[in-house]
Amino acid sequence: MSVTKETVIERLKTVNGPDFTGNIVDLGMVSEIFIADAKVFFSITVPAARAQEMEPLRTAAERVVKAIPGVAGAVVALTAEKKGGGMEAPVAARPAPHAPASHSQGKRGVPGIEAIIAVASGKGGVGKSTTAVNLALGLAANGLKVGVLDADIYGPSMPRLLNIRGRPQTVDGKILKPMQNYGLKVMSMGFLVDEETPMIWRGPMVMSALTQMLREVEWGPLDVLVVDMPPGTGDAQLTMAQQVPLAGAVIVSTPQDLALIDARKGLNMFRKVDVPLLGIVENMSYFLAPDTGKRYDIFGHGGARREAERLGVTFLGEVPLEMGIRESSDEGAPVVASKPDSAEARIYRDIASKVWDRVNEERGAAADAVPSIVFE
Repeated sequence: MSVTKETVIERLKTVNGPDFTGNIVDLGMVSEIFIADAKVFFSITVPAARAQEMEPLRTAAERVVKAIPGVAGAVVALTAEKKGGGMEAPVAARPAPHAPASHSQGKRGVPGIEAIIAVASGKGGVGKSTTAVNLALGLAANGLKVGVLDADIYGPSMPRLLNIRGRPQTVDGKILKPMQNYGLKVMSMGFLVDEETPMIWRGPMVMSALTQMLREVEWGPLDVLVVDMPPGTGDAQLTMAQQVPLAGAVIVSTPQDLALIDARKGLNMFRKVDVPLLGIVENMSYFLAPDTGKRYDIFGHGGARREAERLGVTFLGEVPLEMGIRESSDEGAPVVASKPDSAEARIYRDIASKVWDRVNEERGAAADAVPSIVFE
């Protein structure tokens, strides 16, 4: 039995609005409904100031939809009303009620994926997503089978960076097929939610969405899955670090002192949950004037390298502030794919080689640390 939007809407009309005034459909709180082979996705718009108290409303909507015959699952998000054209700040997350007690529990691999690498930053605006996509393309250019998981729930960017549009199909109505371009397999919340939809995600919702995109997608076989983390040290990072056996993390920073302070937080977070640090990338490291070729250290220079040395972490390389990188990213044609012979593409491929070397080093160290049993 196929599920229709009309059926979902009728059921949602049984959910009372805030303060029991009307229902959430007639009050205009329900977004467009997307149904992918018996899984229902939609959001509920609530006043930003009252978002914290609206969780029961969200769970009620999720419950009535899941009760519809033929519905296999539902993902319901709270979204904030827009003010001044910007996205409301995310609601403070709370820990999931059944989250693992420690990072050592609950880690299980994803079938078909040999290694999972997280690309993270302590703050936004440092070019993390551009670095992640070009790192993935660099790994693929070096002969590996590569996928990309866009875990930046609050601001998914992979659909635009990789010029992928449309909705993912499913396998047997259960598992999502990843979207593909430039030889990469890709999954992103951006394929399921409209680009301009501002979302408020609580801790359990972040964990649920990430778990679905990681474990309910036909990824394999892959040598490596590159995970583009949201900036900061919140639920997404902790979820991945606690529940997935990450091969390691790459930290992206600029040379600025402020950016490095935030990068330090990211490094320390991964260390505390025993995720290997593969290294630091210094993005926007310097600027070469296109007319004269003169170099300008706009944000200072070498800060990330010095920080890596101070912390005993591998320095993976410097990526210049180059108009071509930004323009190609905005156009959905990352420089490693669109200009493979350029100096910038070579930089990313070199970083990718160092990252993969570090992954193999960590694998070897982990194998050496396993005690052997000797029978006498």
